[in-house]
Amino acid sequence: MTDNQPNILLVVLDTQRRDRLSIYGHERETAPRLSAFAQQATIFERAISPAQWTIPAHASMFTGHYAGAHGVTEASQVLSGAYPTLAEILQVDGYQTAGFCNNPLVGLLDNGLTRGFDHFYNYAGASPNRPIDVQRGPVRRALSQGFRRFAHQVQNQFAQSDWLFRMSLHPLLVPLWTRYVNYKGNTEKSLTDAADVIKSHQAGGATTPLFTFVNLMGTHLPYRPPQDYVARVAPYRTGDNSAYQFIRRFNADAARWASPVDATLSDDERAVLLDFYDAEIAYQDDLLGTFFAELERSGNLDNTLVIVAADHGEAHGDHGYIGHSFVVYQELVHVPLMVRYPAAFPAGKRVQTNVSTRRIFHTVLDAAGITPPLDETDPNANVSELSLRTAVNGRPDAEGGTVFAEAFPPQTFLNVLKHRQPDLIDSLSLKQVRRGIYDGDHKLTMVGTHIDGLFDVSQDPQETASLAAQQPQRAAQMEAQLHRFAQEAAASRLDGDTFAEVDDEVLAHLRALGYVD
Repeated sequence: MTDNQPNILLVVLDTQRRDRLSIYGHERETAPRLSAFAQQATIFERAISPAQWTIPAHASMFTGHYAGAHGVTEASQVLSGAYPTLAEILQVDGYQTAGFCNNPLVGLLDNGLTRGFDHFYNYAGASPNRPIDVQRGPVRRALSQGFRRFAHQVQNQFAQSDWLFRMSLHPLLVPLWTRYVNYKGNTEKSLTDAADVIKSHQAGGATTPLFTFVNLMGTHLPYRPPQDYVARVAPYRTGDNSAYQFIRRFNADAARWASPVDATLSDDERAVLLDFYDAEIAYQDDLLGTFFAELERSGNLDNTLVIVAADHGEAHGDHGYIGHSFVVYQELVHVPLMVRYPAAFPAGKRVQTNVSTRRIFHTVLDAAGITPPLDETDPNANVSELSLRTAVNGRPDAEGGTVFAEAFPPQTFLNVLKHRQPDLIDSLSLKQVRRGIYDGDHKLTMVGTHIDGLFDVSQDPQETASLAAQQPQRAAQMEAQLHRFAQEAAASRLDGDTFAEVDDEVLAHLRALGYVD
């Protein structure tokens, strides 16, 4: 540890589409507070998530490896100890580490993603835990523990009974558990707690730096923003009973929005989804803005590396898909990324180089001056050459500015489709791994071993017109690169598949969310 190591704050905006933020060109000012923060930060225009959904994307940010290398591509898998996490490395070097998580896939599963955290607080599920819990008296603690045991028994019944599980998906019941079982955690409480811990750390005269991880779920389905935020971003929805009726039906039909494909979504319905999604962004933005303002006012952003990113985006009928499950289209893997750290990231600078959000791992260690405990032959060892700082300075990283994205089909999502739309699994090749490669302005996508499309994403960001037939040489060259990448990632695996033990409470919660069958 050195005297000038910065505090580190990593905020992950779970399921945040890049193209719905005005800082990235959206015509609506959905997130003015984030835009104000971005004025103090370096903005990455071409940040790509390594994966299309929560678990592999977080594992990549926490280890610096692509999903094909770290291997955590299913909800039941455990990150091997051969891959030290960011929190573990920082902890060993003397950092205090704290996590504030609203996504059960990150905080409640035994998948290794919470390794290295001194304290990890979960805000999702029937029995969330907060820093304030340790301050409760013995009676309140006993009552809280009793409720947790009761909730565990009830949820365990739903986990064990297929009939109860199917009953829980009834549109009359879904609104109950989405409202009262902390489905999306609690954004306000998690940010308040994180701010309190950060301020207390400094006020207490701590001599060790602090790493804080915050995951926010505000923009995940179901969409139920306060009405005044709907009125703010889409005033024409005021009094639009049909829009509210549709969103209530959509929110209540958990099997529909847990399913990645829905060909019946009309243009009008998609417009309603996007309006309510934008309202969720605006609501979360106000809470996030208050969080940043409080930290800045108290001086807790001084000598702090702040990274704001999304783990992945969301599909609202784009390319015929709903949710974030099987594809590597732009709406899922082209994500927001901004870094505030005046010592190395100039305020207001916009970086046009393709970068991967797995480089968050290297960027944090580079800023902290830490060499990870890896063999010098490990591709992650030289963090200074892999940091996002290289892109800021106009130099490509070790991969020459080439970036990859992978979509390993989650078995849990396939199980949902088996009950809802089984014919789509084969007709859309949903069991096949999808991959994408970015090289300059061009992106090649593949389904299994077959080319899906070649796109100039600078001119065609919605990937509507494939150029593969017109540019066969470029397509062949990028295809060969993608094949080599997949082979090298698989060859670099340090372990075989490892599967997690999932306790009954977590399993029940994930079933209720539609993540598992």
